[in-house]
Amino acid sequence: MSELQTGETATGLRAVAVTKRFGGLLALSEVSIDVRPGEVHGLIGPNGSGKTTLLNLLTGYYRPDAGRILVDDEDLSTAPVQRRARVGVARTFQTPRLLPTLTVLDNAMLGGWTVARAGFFATALGLAGVQREEQVLFRRAEELLHGVGLGAVLNRRASMLEHAEQRFLEIARGLMTRPRFILLDEPAGGLTGAEIGHLGGIIKVMRDAGIGVLLVEHHTDFVFRVSDRVTALDIGRNIKRGTPQDVRNDPEVIRVYLGA
Repeated sequence: MSELQTGETATGLRAVAVTKRFGGLLALSEVSIDVRPGEVHGLIGPNGSGKTTLLNLLTGYYRPDAGRILVDDEDLSTAPVQRRARVGVARTFQTPRLLPTLTVLDNAMLGGWTVARAGFFATALGLAGVQREEQVLFRRAEELLHGVGLGAVLNRRASMLEHAEQRFLEIARGLMTRPRFILLDEPAGGLTGAEIGHLGGIIKVMRDAGIGVLLVEHHTDFVFRVSDRVTALDIGRNIKRGTPQDVRNDPEVIRVYLGA
């Protein structure tokens, strides 16, 4: 049987029949998912279903016990986090991971490490080429921060940001890596209705720019509204994949997650 499931493609970020154990606990069992360029793929499931474990496998924080992680035809199953980032995989976290004493602009610029060519020695010497590269990164960071709505707080320390601002800053930092795929781990958590609407607009812009977005979220109405496809997990297993309407109306999804 082919590794690809019905409707999947060899182009994109893929988990193929991945299994992950932690001691005697089976966290994921033969789970597959694919994220295509220029689409939003929602990932839903109750607490403990394995959503964050799957994100950690896709981004290199964990290695699968079985199955494979691929970007296009490249097997990244054992590749470190840094390698995943260099081939275009970025992510955010449930709790934003920022450097609190640095400014908003400096935090965003940290995401430029994957595209910066200058080494430490050249940077320390302040060579002209390094200065030009820093200016390019500086301008790009400014543009992205304005794009996510943080243009008025560029020089504010990250520790002084509100919760929603921290989430949008982490997205901007991820976009600084020029990703092909960005994985968002519960980005709507703690946001107001208006802020969720703003987040939806940012996700649409990323999708329209050709970036594949994997959206892990408990706000199912939001997931179904912004996603092109949705995968549902339960107890570490795939239970349904398809269009938002197909998943929303699936009896098993309704039974284990939507509670109707």
